Amino acid sequence: MADGDYSEFSIAHDRLYTLEHLWLQVLDEDKEEGTTSVKVGLSEFVMAEYGEVMQVVLARPRDEGEFEMQGDSGLSEEDDAEDSTTLASGGDQVGVDDLMITITTKYDGEFDRILINAPFPCKISELNGHVEDNPDLVNEDAYGDGWCIIVKTQSTDFDGDQYLNKDEYIEMLNELP
Repeated sequence: MADGDYSEFSIAHDRLYTLEHLWLQVLDEDKEEGTTSVKVGLSEFVMAEYGEVMQVVLARPRDEGEFEMQGDSGLSEEDDAEDSTTLASGGDQVGVDDLMITITTKYDGEFDRILINAPFPCKISELNGHVEDNPDLVNEDAYGDGWCIIVKTQSTDFDGDQYLNKDEYIEMLNELP
């Protein structure tokens, strides 16, 4: 955004946030299995900062149990080949260095691709294919129907204290240049 420009966006009060502008909502903690289920989505700040989300591509399991990114990115074939990414193998486990979501945004006529890695080691248990078919869900209802992925992680891998609550997230956004 240019200096002096501003955009309005909301922040859900019942979520945790990452420095990469993902929101996290704990759905279930299974003490017996030692797992935590977490819904993951994009903060409305992403749209305010980078523009309208034109495309969402989520990780997909291949037959071999690996995850891959699918879909047309809206970029040229040359750029697309340069940026094409396949998630690391390891069954359906996704590590913190593995790509989980790719979004294409449009701001002032310019397209940009944002690659989002998993915030913690996890297993993808559900994809919201509706956001791939209709990315406006992310633009219009980021904290509701615009969620992206539900993951399950070992409780030892997910420490809610390492993520930002709404007040800490607002403070971080206020410190951005």
